[in-house]
Amino acid sequence: MTGYIVRRCIAAVIIALGVAAVVYLLLNFTGGSPAAAALGNHYNKITAALWNKQHGYDKPLVVQIVDYVWNAIHLNFGYSYKQGQSVAALLNEDAGRTAYLSGAALVLALLIAMPLGIAQAVKRNSIGDYVATGVAFTLYSMPAFFLGLILIQFLALDLHVFPAFVGDNVTTTWQAVTHPLEMALPIVTLAALTVASFSRYMRSSALDALAQDYIRLARAKGLRERAVLTRHLLRNASLPMITLVGLSIPGLLAGNIITESLFNYPGLGLLFYDALQNLDYPILLAYTLIGGILTVTGNLIADIAVAVADPRIRLD
Repeated sequence: MTGYIVRRCIAAVIIALGVAAVVYLLLNFTGGSPAAAALGNHYNKITAALWNKQHGYDKPLVVQIVDYVWNAIHLNFGYSYKQGQSVAALLNEDAGRTAYLSGAALVLALLIAMPLGIAQAVKRNSIGDYVATGVAFTLYSMPAFFLGLILIQFLALDLHVFPAFVGDNVTTTWQAVTHPLEMALPIVTLAALTVASFSRYMRSSALDALAQDYIRLARAKGLRERAVLTRHLLRNASLPMITLVGLSIPGLLAGNIITESLFNYPGLGLLFYDALQNLDYPILLAYTLIGGILTVTGNLIADIAVAVADPRIRLD
């Protein structure tokens, strides 16, 4: 397994660098100008030429790509002229808050989806199964902003249970942790959409496991149903969920863009949204690169975790 992990890590680094190169190339084909975005009202042909020469944008495109990839290896993602800070400093400032939001939503989604999926499988074709399936399909097809608006209207404006938006007092990760009421709606919004897909996968996996011989044998030996479900069904039915969790990590990052923007939560998603509005190219490049790295990392973690959870699987 060690050799496999080393090979996958090397491949992950190569893929991440390739993602950086491709993203940089694609942004150059969008027709936008980093000089125009940085100079604003001071933009003209002369100032643009001077700015491009000063920052290396007058070099051949291949050289620009190589320079960007080399700088990215050293965690230098450029400078945001709109924000007046280096991109690395902005990412470091917001990454913790986004990690907390995504992590809390993922844990909440798993705590709900896994028992729900097993319950649906055990009570398949019952009224509860049909209701849960209908709710899951509804949430799965619902845009994040629409669900967020419903929660704001119902739980914040009508019932006054939670604040409608994250206040300006939440500026650090620790403050986000210590303000659960303000974080409730963003976490629930992100988790609800994840529960919709996780519960369906868990139900399908549990149904397959229930049809296996070891479940019949456990019941024939006289084990209580609770022991059968927790000791035999849960672990085997959870194996596909491990892969799904790993693959969902970049999806959570993408969902954060809408959720953080809607609830005014100061994280990477809101940073990307503001950068998109202001055509802040260095931030857009860095955020997209992070998404690619998380995708590769999530796949690697999922493969290793499945091999650890299931001794029958061997990675060669």
